[in-house]
Amino acid sequence: MKRFILTLATMLTMAGMNVVAADNAVATASEAPVAVAADEDNAEIAYKHPFADDENSTKHWTIASGGFYIGLGVKHSFDKINNSFEVGLLNVAAVNYNSLHGQNLSLGVGIHHRSYSMKRPHMLLRDASSEVIVGEYPSVNVDEIKNRSSNLNVWALQVPLMFSQKIVKKLDITVAGIMNWNFLARADNHYEINKIEHDTRYKGLKQEKINFDFLGALSWNQFGIYCRYSPGKFFKKGYGPEIKNTWTVGLTLGL
Repeated sequence: MKRFILTLATMLTMAGMNVVAADNAVATASEAPVAVAADEDNAEIAYKHPFADDENSTKHWTIASGGFYIGLGVKHSFDKINNSFEVGLLNVAAVNYNSLHGQNLSLGVGIHHRSYSMKRPHMLLRDASSEVIVGEYPSVNVDEIKNRSSNLNVWALQVPLMFSQKIVKKLDITVAGIMNWNFLARADNHYEINKIEHDTRYKGLKQEKINFDFLGALSWNQFGIYCRYSPGKFFKKGYGPEIKNTWTVGLTLGL
């Protein structure tokens, strides 16, 4: 009798194990279509157009800074200018709107400096009426003058309104309209005659306080090239030579 009971118990235990194994097999089979469906969904994402969602940002509104640039003038309206140089930061701080689809719009405040260099033998002078005029170095023999330079410098706070469009993953095109507040202008002259150095500096120039520039740039990742057009006059009417229509090209970083 005991042997019969043990045999029956063994049979029931084996039957229970078979039922559990069958349940696990059914559960595994029921989960398999879900995994296949997930794989099919992933396989459908094969192409991403250039203006797709920006995966690097999840916020529309941000505070940003950047846009360092350095450039050389390539065209000037005043024929006594030898060349010009500019450097600045477009946005010390800016409010930026990101569409998350490749477009950015920003309004900020930055700093700008430009320097105009006069052709030899010309130098900048100022008369009794505070008008800046173009004269010549004080020497009959031009060869006696060493280390000469005459520059017109201006510093400005700039307010750029910028729009940027992503073309491909790392390539962006940017256009901007810029308002400049020219808060400081200065003429600097330096020359050496008979080993004696002469420096003259004229402050309080009658520069135009407000003017507008236009900028276009092409950037790859953080580096780019730009062109800037400055149509406005440097001096107020009657207070200096007519310096305007300046074209500048250069390099940008972090635009």
